[in-house]
Amino acid sequence: MKIIHNRLFPVFVIGLALLVLWETASWYLTEVLDTNMAQSKLPYLHEMAATLFTYSPTLLHEGWSTFMNAGLGFLLGAAVGSLLAIIMSLSVWVERVSFPYIIISQMIPVLGLAPIIYGIVQDENWSRIVIAAYITFFPVNLNLLKGLRSTSPQALELMRSYAARTWSIYWKLRLPNGLPGLFSGLKIAAPLSVTAAILVEMMGAQHGLGVIMLRNLYYGPANTYLFWSTVAAAALTGIINYLIISGLERALTPWQPAYRNKGGER
Repeated sequence: MKIIHNRLFPVFVIGLALLVLWETASWYLTEVLDTNMAQSKLPYLHEMAATLFTYSPTLLHEGWSTFMNAGLGFLLGAAVGSLLAIIMSLSVWVERVSFPYIIISQMIPVLGLAPIIYGIVQDENWSRIVIAAYITFFPVNLNLLKGLRSTSPQALELMRSYAARTWSIYWKLRLPNGLPGLFSGLKIAAPLSVTAAILVEMMGAQHGLGVIMLRNLYYGPANTYLFWSTVAAAALTGIINYLIISGLERALTPWQPAYRNKGGER
């Protein structure tokens, strides 16, 4: 408990200091300088928290729509990226042929790709899923491939000396060795998939956090706090995605140094 306290106390102090600094700056802009549109640039955090509480049913409903579509796209992108990474690690020829195209695909700006996908698919849910999968695919593929390629040559030689089959080597050695790399890619992609889904929602969807965000952005000062509350809800959704993946990583890869007890810590 003492160790946990020592770790959390600096975080608490820094967070409290930033909170006080933000509120003070917002008060100064609004009350002292009387700056027009000050709240659209630096809103009071306590007012934003009150708005979050007031509109929490709406934000939860729309946030669930964003979360589900982003999650489905995330799973699809992770599956495709992982499968291709395994195939690329099995065949150098496949890696050499496919890798340039994978890199080129990531040169397309998501901001430009989203309306194209939305125009082709003509379905807001599938558009969000496709763009979220597109965002997820690359970091998962790259990090898992790196993990699979970093397997110890001595361990591989030992497995081969026992006449282990290729899939046995992958199942017992390469895949466990690649899991940390896989989770690194998943943690990068988890919050980005939410951003991708919100971007598509702002193209003309009917449900989701992006819809509320866009509407309140157009309404102007009258809905400033609802706009900021939606931004906070979107950020929270991305954080939840990240924490879910981090929890799975801790459960499935307990051998990693970061998750081992050090010096008798409990």
